[in-house]
Amino acid sequence: MTTPAPASPDLPPVPHRTAVSPRTLAVSAGRPARTPGGALNPPVVLTSTFVSQGVPPAGEPLYGRIGTPAWEPFEVALAALERTEHAATGRPVDGPPATVFASGMAAIDAVVALVPVGGRVVVPRHAYQVTLVLLREQAERGLLRVDAVDVADTDAVVAAVRGGHDEPPASLLWLESPTNPMLEVADVPALVAAAHDVGTLVAVDSTFATPLVQRPLAQGADVVVHSVTKYLAGHSDVVLGATVTDDPGLHARIVAHRTTHGAIAGPFEVWLALRGLRTLALRVERAQANAAELARRLAEHADVVEVRYPGLPGDPGHTRAAAQMDGFGAIVGLRPVGGSAGADALVAAVDLWVPATSLGGVESTLERRRRFATESPTVPEDLVRLSVGVEDVEDLWSDLDVALRAARRTAGTTPG
Repeated sequence: MTTPAPASPDLPPVPHRTAVSPRTLAVSAGRPARTPGGALNPPVVLTSTFVSQGVPPAGEPLYGRIGTPAWEPFEVALAALERTEHAATGRPVDGPPATVFASGMAAIDAVVALVPVGGRVVVPRHAYQVTLVLLREQAERGLLRVDAVDVADTDAVVAAVRGGHDEPPASLLWLESPTNPMLEVADVPALVAAAHDVGTLVAVDSTFATPLVQRPLAQGADVVVHSVTKYLAGHSDVVLGATVTDDPGLHARIVAHRTTHGAIAGPFEVWLALRGLRTLALRVERAQANAAELARRLAEHADVVEVRYPGLPGDPGHTRAAAQMDGFGAIVGLRPVGGSAGADALVAAVDLWVPATSLGGVESTLERRRRFATESPTVPEDLVRLSVGVEDVEDLWSDLDVALRAARRTAGTTPG
């Protein structure tokens, strides 16, 4: 029998390897502990209540509205994705977890609930329409005040946040970047710094970007919000939302809001979202590549008036997006010839593209945004929002090209 040689005392210890690439974390984070014969994937925990007597210790499951192991793997994985830079710089990635909700709007509502009664919220004039509806409703009830701004105008946003004269600083700066549906890009680090200078909380709806393209916590934001329904789940089959924060106090308040108001996620839906998260990098990379190519071609199309996409060198948000993002996303704004009639004709003429609201699934969808009465009135009537999927880009282009030409004929507009 041969005795192994002892390790040389001169050799350094093997370092602990931490996956810091978000592409890797999307696949690896939130898995069960490795045990022989154990499951590779977390199980679906389908129970509303748990065995309990006496006063349960902190963290012990009690009742499904309060907490359940069914949420934890997804929350851990999303928290790790949003904190990638923290791992790279030596900061722990296992801080307060994400908080999953029954919908993106439930997550948004939980963050808005952090605003004290009478507080002021600064929000982009172009933002998800239901976010604007929620804020208007709260304002009409006298619960808060709302200032809408052009989020691409950094000076204007900073001035609105600071207030002045008898106007106190804003309680909350709500950001979208890129915005929905106009794709304006905010200077997130500069706005966060200015807001924090006057004690303003900053929340960023990062649904369009995903943690693969932008991680606002690393840029100083207090809370990140996602509509999990979109890219994170990625298959147009669940409705969920989530928040992530590095602040334990904010995290506790958000969880308390979820518990009290009951906007809780179903166990199976969260399991599906985690399964979707595993392919996030593949889906986003393919969709982004498709979007970039389609935007380039659309910008040269005779039947297109305007294209908005931060990846285009001539786009107003291009320089800023290139400096603070790891990509440009997969949403494209398109204005065809013929005005709103041309836009409606385009949506009606496509074959492969799916006329539908929502976004971020593997399939490519499109819609004229001003078909909704609650959409911001400064969004052009003819704006068509494209959510580019993972299909073959030549098939997507062929369908759009044919539909644009058909729309021009239907709208009775001369090409060019």
